[in-house]
Amino acid sequence: MADLASGKPERSNFLEVGRIDRPHGLTGEVVVTLVSDRLERLNPGSVLFTPQRQLTVAASRSHQHRYLVRFVDVSSREDADALHGKVLSAPPIEDPDGDTLWIHEIIGAEVVDQHGKNHGPVVGVLANPASDLLELANGGLIPLVFASNVEPNSRVEVTIPDGLLEDSEEDQ
Repeated sequence: MADLASGKPERSNFLEVGRIDRPHGLTGEVVVTLVSDRLERLNPGSVLFTPQRQLTVAASRSHQHRYLVRFVDVSSREDADALHGKVLSAPPIEDPDGDTLWIHEIIGAEVVDQHGKNHGPVVGVLANPASDLLELANGGLIPLVFASNVEPNSRVEVTIPDGLLEDSEEDQ
């Protein structure tokens, strides 16, 4: 998608895919923490965006649970240091199977339990080793494994055990 007036891509639907942690070495390479499981985001030629600019990946390699990335037009430590702390975003990648659930499709969706009770919107998804957690506006947390049906950008139906949300709902 492009903004017809400026010729720039429409960024309102972009997803956060990583963060530039710091420069690495003297030649413009940076350390990137990738928050996407789509490693092709760092393939040579991939285009990523910060709030201020577009960056094209020249090369990348795995390094201590993160990645060392060289971007086109970032050729010095000073250039790399200017990117320190920047969030990287990109347009969604189409899922060929069509069955992948994306976090941006869950945020804002109303959570409704098996009894028809609305627990409010999802405000975040927290990574958890056992199961990612849906974070509700009222502070409640629901393991994503309890989701029985998801209507992207609209509704998440959950089957939850009795008492799971009592503490967070009493606080309201």
